Amino acid sequence: MQVIDLFAGCGGLSVGFIEAGFKVTHAVEFDKSIAETYIKNHKNTKLIVDDIKNVDTSEIFVKGMADVIIGGPPCQGFSMAGARIRENFIDDPRNYLFKHYFNIVKKVQPKIFIMENVKGIKTMKNGEVFEEILGSFDDIGYEVHARIFKASDFGIPQTRERMIILGVLHRDWDFEEFIKKTKDKITKIQPDFFNKLNIWDVIADLENEPTNGSSAIKNHTATKHADIAQRRMKKVLGGENYTALKEDIKSVHSGSYGRLERDKFAPTITTRFDTPSGGKFTHPTLDRTLTPREAARIQSFPDSFEFFGNKTSICKQIGNAVPPKLAYFLAELTKELLNDE
Repeated sequence: MQVIDLFAGCGGLSVGFIEAGFKVTHAVEFDKSIAETYIKNHKNTKLIVDDIKNVDTSEIFVKGMADVIIGGPPCQGFSMAGARIRENFIDDPRNYLFKHYFNIVKKVQPKIFIMENVKGIKTMKNGEVFEEILGSFDDIGYEVHARIFKASDFGIPQTRERMIILGVLHRDWDFEEFIKKTKDKITKIQPDFFNKLNIWDVIADLENEPTNGSSAIKNHTATKHADIAQRRMKKVLGGENYTALKEDIKSVHSGSYGRLERDKFAPTITTRFDTPSGGKFTHPTLDRTLTPREAARIQSFPDSFEFFGNKTSICKQIGNAVPPKLAYFLAELTKELLNDE
């Protein structure tokens, strides 16, 4: 079962599909610094480091070369204006990222495609953008369904929610029916897979690990915070945020300087989890933000997955990734659909 991963990032979706037994033959990622992480963790996948528009117009992808296409074109590309005319939607230059994902699906004609995006995509321009996306794939023969998935329902200690759009070529199918089938199958093999986990369940053993780069655990390096930031963090208790400081904190984030609670879920891991003012990312017991490894564990990446690049790039890779455990579930669901043909 061969897969193409578009907008691959560091490869969260690929990790889950490979673990489920799929072969990710090709992936596409534009950012060279992120591409290094993908290449070093997916040695059997041919990564194309190029703009998606160049890949779309090339002869790299042809009909029948993959059973499945996965990926999430960034939502910034979707138009927030314009009349509801399908041709205009596809050709609107502001939608070029979606357009090229769509074109590659149309060209390859995989049996199944999976498109991941932020849950807010459903309400863009009163739902018109979402309806155009679904309608575009329906026009080329896919029965498309969409559903919001909560990471916490899959044993991931995070409140992250994402829209999953899944299309099956020339076939009617019921999303909820296959979700139930997949859950039943996984539970028989891994009874604890869907158990609720909290933050401490996945990062507690890292509390006393050195965070100066000397740990045997990769990417477990702490940010060096300014004195004023450390002073502030010391004052904030679990579950509190900047409002406990009684200072004029200039931050656009409501969770600024928030301290995580060990027995709760983390909020959505974003690309700024290393910054106290970036959200609720202060360690439950220590006066620092999460290390990349702690954030990666909350995202369900295995410790064997190593991130490369500078700090900004690594945070971006982790924050933008699809949690591999959710990706594994989607891969098993895909197998159920393929086996039910």
